[in-house]
Amino acid sequence: MAPRVLLPDQRCEVWTASAATGARELVFSTGELLVEAPNWTHDGAALILNGAGSLWRLDLGTGSLGEVPVSGIPDLNNDHVLAPGGLIYLSASDGHIYRAALQGGPATRITADDGVFRFLHGVSPDGQELAYVGIEAGNSGNPGRIMTMPAGGGASAFVDVGRGHSDGPEYSPDGEWLYFNTEAFSGRAGRAQLARVRPGASGLERLIESGAVDWFPHLSPDGRFACYLRFPPGTKGHPADLPVEIIAVSTEDWTVPLHTWTLFGGQGTLNVNSWSPDSARFAYVAYPVECSAARPAR
Repeated sequence: MAPRVLLPDQRCEVWTASAATGARELVFSTGELLVEAPNWTHDGAALILNGAGSLWRLDLGTGSLGEVPVSGIPDLNNDHVLAPGGLIYLSASDGHIYRAALQGGPATRITADDGVFRFLHGVSPDGQELAYVGIEAGNSGNPGRIMTMPAGGGASAFVDVGRGHSDGPEYSPDGEWLYFNTEAFSGRAGRAQLARVRPGASGLERLIESGAVDWFPHLSPDGRFACYLRFPPGTKGHPADLPVEIIAVSTEDWTVPLHTWTLFGGQGTLNVNSWSPDSARFAYVAYPVECSAARPAR
């Protein structure tokens, strides 16, 4: 799959938002490059994104965007996570997971050639385990399954959460839970809902029941807040370029939104955890089209 590019008259905008106050800030805007899936660095100084098959660093102090020189890896897709010790784990277009230093350099593949396509979403707080979505035989028609594996490589374990596609597995800050979205509660496409489960596949809980399609729950590092992406009812998968909502909640009550932001986006907007290390803000990406009636609220 080729890296995404901007549509005619489309811009790529990187924003930060506060779950506590609802305040937002536009930190980067371009009509030249489509970037996706921000991670916030552990020192709070930058955002890490992918775009044009490469890895990029957005310095929040200067607003400058520069490519991270990672070598020995195919084009990146939209899934990457930061780990302790200055490491980054990356999903690539060949369906494998790679490990590299965050400042760049050669990447090391850590997954085997077994026909499974992997989309990485989570790293445990101690950096010892990864959580990803596995699609067997590389066939996008097969449902995604929640999997875990040692961060150093090795055998994967299947986390059974029921039938239907599941996506976005991410560890809670204490490492006790995996948060994700799943179609298991309805058994049909276009009905993703938010849930959590113990990494050992016990204690499955539905977090919220809505008439919409909810994806990618992300918890703040202090565990107090979460944000997630809401697609229109009936949306299958997490496509690009449509009106969506980002919803922030308190983890004490997922049913009551603290703030809701409407924008034009979807794929690439909020694929991976993008909370700041102090839990004050999270980052997301909007893709407004000048001639579209569905421009994000300003």
